[in-house]
Amino acid sequence: MSKPDYITFICSSDYTEWRIDKYIAEQLTQPSISRSQVKTLIKNGNLSCDGKIVNDPSSSVKICCSYQLIIPTIVDDIPEPQKIDLDIIYEDTDLIVVNKPPGLVVHPAPGTKDGTLVNALLYHCGPELTGIGGVARPGIVHRLDKDTSGVMVAAKSQEAHYGLSNLFAIHQINRKYEAFCWGTPSEISATIDAPIGRHPIDRKKQTVRENGRSAITHYKVVRTFPPFGCRIACSLETGRTHQIRVHLTSIGHSIIGDSMYGRAQRIAQMPDKLSKEALMIIRSFSRQALHASELGFVHPVSKKYLDFKVPLPVDLLKLEASLEKAVWERGQNNF
Repeated sequence: MSKPDYITFICSSDYTEWRIDKYIAEQLTQPSISRSQVKTLIKNGNLSCDGKIVNDPSSSVKICCSYQLIIPTIVDDIPEPQKIDLDIIYEDTDLIVVNKPPGLVVHPAPGTKDGTLVNALLYHCGPELTGIGGVARPGIVHRLDKDTSGVMVAAKSQEAHYGLSNLFAIHQINRKYEAFCWGTPSEISATIDAPIGRHPIDRKKQTVRENGRSAITHYKVVRTFPPFGCRIACSLETGRTHQIRVHLTSIGHSIIGDSMYGRAQRIAQMPDKLSKEALMIIRSFSRQALHASELGFVHPVSKKYLDFKVPLPVDLLKLEASLEKAVWERGQNNF
């Protein structure tokens, strides 16, 4: 592997009061490095002034000082590229939007070293990955749980990665989800404003707790299947781990098929109200019935607003049809 580039600048009085990121961008002879990328390099500690690290891109140029910028070499990522079919909704030189199927893990982790979305993106994008943090890899700026389906975006360039990460951090992303839940909330449309933190006993779970991080979910019931459940639409102001699953469970309406948050509890609470058909549906549905249906954001490079919508996958459509049938059969049996 080749060594990173070290570029040195000696500032003259001509640049008095210039921002350091602007100055560096003006001096670079490599046209492939944008001012946004220079900002990221500075924030990551790759710029020094007379030997001292400068990590504020807005700081003023110091005259007659020696600046050194390190441009990391793009190296191979640890995950191996793998040919995995992807449902690509949109792609350009900076980002890619996919419709993730249920069962696909987003990122390699202990126990799941390959067969992930990252492995698939490495294969599909190949040389178009221009390097994120000095590594030729896709920039994962948000995640969906393994068994949650729906729309996701990943960055292909450093500039897009920085821009998308910032949009998620300041909650300037339009995210909508659809879920099938047990029962029907007393309020058809409401906001759940309840902080979420790690469960004090089960460290794999999250829970509503006073000292948790702020979490806000807006929901609206769009269809009911009495007395079994409902189809519910959710939009997020925040993006906490398992947020929708935890919030809906906290109001007594956990997601059908969610074995981590209340599945057994909901079955135990409703045995006298459930027909055999509904019980069969529950037991055969093996994942949380949650789908990321819409994702909208301002493109971090082109600045155009993009909005992507994906329909319910086949398994959720079958679940909805089965619930309809169970409600109808229950009505017939009550005559």
